Amino acid sequence: MTINTSKEPQKRSLGTLIGLLPFLAPYKRQFVMAGLALLVAAGATLAIPYAFRQMIDLGFSTGGIQGANHIDLYFLALFGVACVLGVATAARFYMVSWLGERVTADLRSAVYSHVVIQSPQFFETTKTGEVLSRITTDTTLIQALVGTSISMALRNALLFTGGMIMLFITSAKLSAIILVMLALVVLPIVWYGRRVRKLSRASQDRVADASAMAGEILNAMPTVQAFTHEHIEAQRFDISIENAFGTAMERIRARSLLTMMAILLVFGAIVFVLWLGAHAVQGRMSGGELGQFILYAALLAGSIGALAEVMGDAQRAAGATERLLELLAAQSPVQSVLLPDTLPPRTAQGAALTMENISFRYPSRPENAALSAISLDVRPGETVALVGPSGAGKTTLFQLLLRFYDPQHGSIKLDGVDIKYLELHTLRNAIGIVPQETIIFSANAMENIRYGRVGASDAEVIAAAKMAAAHEFIERLPEGYQAFLGERGVRLSGGQRQRIAIARALLKNPPLLLLDEATSALDAESERAVQGALEAAMIGRTTLVIAHRLATVQRADRIIVLEHGHIVETGTHTELVAQNGLYASLAALQFNGLVDA
Repeated sequence: MTINTSKEPQKRSLGTLIGLLPFLAPYKRQFVMAGLALLVAAGATLAIPYAFRQMIDLGFSTGGIQGANHIDLYFLALFGVACVLGVATAARFYMVSWLGERVTADLRSAVYSHVVIQSPQFFETTKTGEVLSRITTDTTLIQALVGTSISMALRNALLFTGGMIMLFITSAKLSAIILVMLALVVLPIVWYGRRVRKLSRASQDRVADASAMAGEILNAMPTVQAFTHEHIEAQRFDISIENAFGTAMERIRARSLLTMMAILLVFGAIVFVLWLGAHAVQGRMSGGELGQFILYAALLAGSIGALAEVMGDAQRAAGATERLLELLAAQSPVQSVLLPDTLPPRTAQGAALTMENISFRYPSRPENAALSAISLDVRPGETVALVGPSGAGKTTLFQLLLRFYDPQHGSIKLDGVDIKYLELHTLRNAIGIVPQETIIFSANAMENIRYGRVGASDAEVIAAAKMAAAHEFIERLPEGYQAFLGERGVRLSGGQRQRIAIARALLKNPPLLLLDEATSALDAESERAVQGALEAAMIGRTTLVIAHRLATVQRADRIIVLEHGHIVETGTHTELVAQNGLYASLAALQFNGLVDA
């Protein structure tokens, strides 16, 4: 599934918020408690105008000692109502705030857990910054909705309903006029609310664009600085931020106008009705009743204004919810089967690998065949080198072996089992890889190597580092194996990062080892040390090696030469040189260049 990153505002419905129900359902008890506190608080609020009526009619209107006693009683009752209102409001605030934080945390975890199981195809069409923006910014909008806006909406809906009932009890005629007036003023508010909803989605998209740009540039700072593009990139980010600011201001202006329309129209309608009522009911309402009616009308108007404000929050949250649900709805095309097969017990020689008539095109560029009719048998314990020009399909083969993608035609078998019928973790646990682009995490050296096998002891980690010729330079770090390596390993050289990656793969101790330019970032001395370690590590396992530097593959049992996704030559180094084909020309370019140098 392709995530919608369209920049055009689209029509959004508050019905999207229904998608949040699975995240709200586990906390029914907390919602009930918050609801009870909400009912008590709303009831206390609705009791205040009635208490004022009683105080005016029975307190101020009655003279003497009896009137004074009534005043004392009703002021005491008002204070009691205020105490109930304060306690209930505090309880409601605590419960809904807890719900907002809890649901947001669950939502972030669910989205992140779902994203990390997506295949590389997902990340070909979705920017990392876009995903991070949804996990952070969009979930914050939902937190505001669940932790504040829903509670405010329910509170004001209760006040609106209760206030309307009390208005009809106080004066049915005036209340009927107010109801008609409200129906007339709500229509323009709803119509204008659609514009606010569209602008809310557009504003969120602009923020996501800026986040994606910043993430991309920060991950490429050495390149940016090497080409002296700091000011250019800063200007690009400024333009992106200004676009986000402009869209946000357009949304804020629209929402401010919506709030103003709601308050002016609603209060205008109520004031108009009260003006009519002041003339129409003279002599038929007591002072307390008129005061009660005005207070309930004010509560009614205030609740409508608050509901209009909440509607803006809900519309922004609806856009955020839709973006998050898009992420949760994304399904990786590479899935484990329901009843997976198992691999046979591991042998001392390593794994057998069979590829039968493999053809593959990347989903993002289906017009170009990355691999065409590839067939290959690799015996247990055999070391096979894959060579060829860039773009020949070597790394693609590794991605298919790891089931990052599935081929459109053909099958791949590991120890006689089609890898499509293996559980993904079972397959990938049987494969160790040293990628061309080494990934170092923001952790210490010990944990970076232990990433290869969680639960490995410190002694096992150190043994793997020694095999990869990494132990000596790690020991020289200020804190040794506990030294923090920096984000993406910025404190290490390219060769040091690559040796960490090799140690990680060796710690995993898999039956099938994939080396993608595993020594490309090493100097000659380090390469000799690592090459010796790799040759020792290849004993007892099957190894596939990708290398542009042909000196590293001469000792392979077999060399496979790829060109434009086809196998064009097969043999040993000596055999291929004698054939005087593509491999011979590649070898002549490299080895003659070395002789000239």
